[in-house]
Amino acid sequence: MDIILGYDPTTLREQVDLQAAGDRLAELENRRDTESINEKVALLRMVGRIDDAWDAANAALRNARMTGDRESICRARIRRAQVQQEQGKLDDARRELTACIDEARTHDWAATEAFALQHRGKVLFDHGDFANALQDFRTAAAMRERIGAPDDQVQSSLFAAQVVESRL
Repeated sequence: MDIILGYDPTTLREQVDLQAAGDRLAELENRRDTESINEKVALLRMVGRIDDAWDAANAALRNARMTGDRESICRARIRRAQVQQEQGKLDDARRELTACIDEARTHDWAATEAFALQHRGKVLFDHGDFANALQDFRTAAAMRERIGAPDDQVQSSLFAAQVVESRL
């Protein structure tokens, strides 16, 4: 079931199959593990339920701190920063994502670093800082290609870079 159908070329936001997202949220409703809560955060954010996404993001971070390793905590912080972006808290989101990039780089968590770079690029895009957004998208794409990330992740980074290039 594909929930993400593509990306909006003006906002870089996910274009979502609302029915599929709703079905998946229903499947995840009673799950309490960190990965499931993180998935709920993403889905709630994508369908526009920002207050619920914020609550879930905070729950995911608490859960990761209690049960997860440091990389799980970092990934939960990235999801939370994504929600901050949707709330319009661009400076907070950028700071959090930058801290996550630094931590991931320090520990050689390439997939997590690329994930944070991708989303900091989106924050920078929203801020109108296209040159730095482009750098983040290009770096994320190169990292994702190097580590053999799923093609949809590589393509989302390449698409974002193309959109930004067209604006510069």
